[in-house]
Formats: sequence, structure tokens, C-alpha cells
Amino acid sequence: MSRSKEPESKITIADVARAAGVSPMTVSRVLNDRGGASAETSQRIILAASELNYRPNPFARGLRSDRSKAIGLLVPDITNPFFPEVIRGAEDAASAAGYNLLLSNVVENSKREEELIETLLRHRVDGIIVCSPRLPDAALHKALAPHRAVVLINREAPNEVAGTIVTDYETGASRAIDHLVERGRRKIAIIAGPRSSFGGKSRLVGFRKTLAAHGLKAQGIVYCDPTAAGGQTAAAQLLAETPGIDALVCYNDLNAIGAMKACRAAGISIPGQIALIGFDDIPTAELLSPALTTLRVQKREMGEEAVRLLLSRIATRNRQHGIVIVPELIIRETT
Repeated sequence: MSRSKEPESKITIADVARAAGVSPMTVSRVLNDRGGASAETSQRIILAASELNYRPNPFARGLRSDRSKAIGLLVPDITNPFFPEVIRGAEDAASAAGYNLLLSNVVENSKREEELIETLLRHRVDGIIVCSPRLPDAALHKALAPHRAVVLINREAPNEVAGTIVTDYETGASRAIDHLVERGRRKIAIIAGPRSSFGGKSRLVGFRKTLAAHGLKAQGIVYCDPTAAGGQTAAAQLLAETPGIDALVCYNDLNAIGAMKACRAAGISIPGQIALIGFDDIPTAELLSPALTTLRVQKREMGEEAVRLLLSRIATRNRQHGIVIVPELIIRETT
């Protein structure tokens, strides 16, 4: 049986059935290992499928099996070096379990986040992971409700809504302040990142609480985009409005990189005049000059654990809930 191969996208089970001289149902049963055909018929079907270069549609198969073997992952900004490591961990864990990972970039837009959550539902993914969501709780929970299984990274939620992997940002922020105070810093200002970030709010709780425990208060708090440009603008504002500050604690490492640039532009030495702490420990942090003191979050492990937790919830319809990751203070040259 010799046939020229047609384009893959046009080959269907019906085509294979015609080539093998059997019904589409028989082809489906043989190719899905459900039996019901003789050895000779099965061999003929397999040969026909091979000759025609037939490839099953995983989403069509998902309609029959109630599983697509695909999971969605939403991240706020693919250009932020924090998220590629999370994605890599999720990709490794998903692949090892036989799942495909569908990646969506929210570009720090809550409306787009809502739309992408709905889009993944239409693609019949088995579950979704939403990393650092920006939607308010009510809107987020409503958008997630139709999905079979959900895991949130860097956001808390009730167990019936999602499994969660959260970073203990409050403890991390507390360790940052303790370290600065131990180094003799007293006039500490905060670059707080986006107002919509729930992780940012947790950081602020830790900053304020620990400053108060030392008899201090923040010399200034400025919100900004979670980018180097955002950090540079915020630091320039703090330096202009609160002269004499001797430390800056930043929402993330990108903000800290921008703050370093602002300090250099103002002729302020690091750490001589101002100490600087970032958050996340992206790969660039230790390559800077001076190398950045920061709070390390195990990003790849976070992605891996998110997929494992999601698969557990897909299989059991919910029950494992929360994982907490505590950041590690990495002391380098900026403090």
C-alpha cells in the first residue's frame, strides 16, 4: 500500500479508515489501544496511519478522555528575569509527567490576565498556574472558578479556589531590615514596586513591622513599575525628597539595578553612602559592580512545585493546598 503523504493537517481518522478499509471507530479503538480488532486488521490500520503520516489531535482526544494533557502558565512579564526560571522549572516538571505547557504573557495588564484565563479555559487545559496575579481577589476568583484545577504562585487563596505557592515576603523583608540595622543603617527608604502586587504588600508589612521593632520608620516609600527604569525613577525621587537616607530596600532586583544607576548619577557611593538590597536574586545580581545584596527565592523549584501541586489537584480534585518558601538573605557588596 504505497501512497504519497498528504499534509499532516488534512489527515483525519476517516482518511486512515478509508485507506485501511475499516470504520473510523475501529481506527480509533486500535490507535488508542482499546482492542476490538484482529492482529491483521490492527497491523493494516497502523501501516495506513504511518503511510499517511497521521498525527492525532491532542485536543480532540481530550474531548473524549476529559483530559488534554496540557496545562496553562500565566506570568506577568516574560522579560523580567525572575520568571524564565519559574517557567523552566514548570516546563521540566510538566514534560516529565507527559504534559504540554502553554505559556501566556500578561504584560503586567490585569485585563489581559482575565482574558487569558478565559482563553485557556476554551483550550480545555487540564489546569492552570497563575504566577503573581494582578487581579483583585474577587475578579481573580471569579475568573478561576470554571477551571478544573488551579495553582497560584505568590498569591494566597482559599483551598476551594486554588492551591498556593507563596513566598514568605514578610520574613524576607524583616531579614533585610535587620541586616541593614546591624550594619549601622538608620535612615532607610523603600522602593515598593507596583501597588497591585500582593507580594509587594507583604514586603511592606515586613519592612514596617521590623523598622518599628528597631524604633525606626521608613524615610520614604515610593511605588513604581517592577523594572530597572521604574527603580531608577523611584530612587531619584527618594534621593531628591529625603536627603541623607543611608539605605534603600527594593521590591526586586530590577528596581535595585535602576536604583544603582540613580545613585551613580547623583554621585552617591554604594555602599559607602547608601546601602542597597534587592529581592529575588536574578542571575545578574552577582555580576553587578558592586555585587547586589538580595533575598534569594528558589525560582526553578517554585515552578516545579507548582506543576506537582497542580497535577495533584487535577488527580484528586483539590486536596493539597499551600507551600511556603522562605527567602534566603544573600549578602554581597552593596551592604
